Amino acid sequence: MSSTITETIPKVFIDDLAKNQFLAQDFDEVDRLREESRKETFKPQYVWRNVALFIALHFGAVIGFYQLFFVAKWQTVIWSLLCWMFSAIGITAGAHRLWSHKSYKAKKPYEALILFFQTMAFQNDVIEWSRDHRCHHKWTDTDADPHNINRGFFFSHVGWLLQKKHPKIKEMGSKLDLSDLEANPLLAFQRKFYLPLVIICCFLFPTAFAVGLWGENVLVAFYTAALWRYCWSLHATWFINSAAHSFGYKPYDANISPVESVWTTITAFGEGGHNYHHTFPQDYRTSEMPMLLNFTKGFIDFFAAIGWVYDRKSVAEEIIKRQKARFGKSR
Repeated sequence: MSSTITETIPKVFIDDLAKNQFLAQDFDEVDRLREESRKETFKPQYVWRNVALFIALHFGAVIGFYQLFFVAKWQTVIWSLLCWMFSAIGITAGAHRLWSHKSYKAKKPYEALILFFQTMAFQNDVIEWSRDHRCHHKWTDTDADPHNINRGFFFSHVGWLLQKKHPKIKEMGSKLDLSDLEANPLLAFQRKFYLPLVIICCFLFPTAFAVGLWGENVLVAFYTAALWRYCWSLHATWFINSAAHSFGYKPYDANISPVESVWTTITAFGEGGHNYHHTFPQDYRTSEMPMLLNFTKGFIDFFAAIGWVYDRKSVAEEIIKRQKARFGKSR
């Protein structure tokens, strides 16, 4: 069964959030950080190795996209889409909802499965991914936010991975308690052997599977199931950082940048209810959108039904209605 958050805390833009609502935004600290940034001059430094790698990845993805339509076997097309789904779920259900937000708990077989999918996604190990994401929620739209939307759409989408991190991220990130992640032996194993695990899970496994099971050409399998799928899954995640902080509506809190975005919900398997998510950050559903638009919730619910997932946290309906009435904005 899912647990319900009902205790309340007073906040300027929040009505009835629970005291134990993990990763609720620290508005006072956000105000302080924004005031500091107005007094400082920061010059970004590009990491040219990252720029070159991302350019190469996109060239490979274009080749893979062409091959999906004109060269690849139909089994490879389906397999590439499945690999996208697997890696996406590794981020949405794993790195995001399970480990960053602690919005539900899971048994070790589930953790091992979801960790394999998350490694397949190749978006940094879970501990680093979660640290960045916790910074994003605690200090949204400040210099301590790794993909601060106030630095522009391109920066929040991909530019933050092409530059050295702002010093505030390291300073504020060191204040976060990551002991829950560091104490997890599976996450410690992933972090220790991350590079070889990524080579196997993200690139070799999708390629070898297609070659071995239905005789796909090695290069075709690599460009489609590995490179194209990887590049597309990156953008699907990045659009939550950029588009879901730019284009949409704000029914839960009109005073913050995250928005509700149906099309990013589709591409990111249920993550586009971003105004809801930043208002109620520990709700495992991340939105009120129907199951058709929240595949990740259905995935978690399935494993809850078979006993691998438990203690799913959600917000009471009366709290959601009160929040919308007081602080939301209709379309």
